Amino acid sequence: MRADFILSSPETATDYRIFVHDDPGREVRAPRPAVLFMDGDDQFAPAVVAYDQLRAAQVIEPLLLVGVGYGASYTQRGNRRGRDYTPVPHGDEPTSGGADAFLRFLTHTLWTELGRRHALDARLRGIAGHSLGSLLVLHALFQPRPFFTHHLASAPSVWWADRAILEQAAQLRSRQSTLPGRVVLSVGEEDTESMTGDLRLLEQQLADQPFTELEVISQRFAARNHYNVLPDAFAAGLTALFRAQASPPSSAASGPRSS
Repeated sequence: MRADFILSSPETATDYRIFVHDDPGREVRAPRPAVLFMDGDDQFAPAVVAYDQLRAAQVIEPLLLVGVGYGASYTQRGNRRGRDYTPVPHGDEPTSGGADAFLRFLTHTLWTELGRRHALDARLRGIAGHSLGSLLVLHALFQPRPFFTHHLASAPSVWWADRAILEQAAQLRSRQSTLPGRVVLSVGEEDTESMTGDLRLLEQQLADQPFTELEVISQRFAARNHYNVLPDAFAAGLTALFRAQASPPSSAASGPRSS
């Protein structure tokens, strides 16, 4: 998939490939929510497919989908996901721990540029990711005043740095009891025990120490693992977060729901 434009980040000193997808043939340019997808080089295409199917069935409201990439796939030189998506350093990744700077890029430089190019609904702001990208989604959520309102976290890498994201959430909860927003937490049932077990730990922590005004939606996908879950995770997650008003229940969404 070809990027729509390249945007330089003063926050990370990196040039990012930005992918944008709007409704095909859309003529009325009314403001709509934007959803940022991490790993745009590899994961934006399945997000677009899921979105187009949901829109064709009138399951969700119109959105502006935005993929953030590097012009390089996961293991290729030039891909900076190991730096950008990780809140704290880890010995296996020498450049890790750059999530704060990357988050500033998303919420300032990129969001400003998107607002210049498109009519955005400022009330609803979405961020989505899978695996390490979902760790960044959780880091964005567990902020004193989160910029994003809707969070889609598929198979998040809770394991990173001895589950540091759990401590981040606990520390935030010790300082404040309210956290407005919605988050979808999902994983394939055939993912590794590390991924499924760690997600249960996060869900249990949020149930035992809940944030007022934070809606937590849990989803599980049968016969899906870490690598083939994306179409289901994106379809069900977008449905749960952005369902059209008066829309009938969709078979795309599955799994337990808690709030």
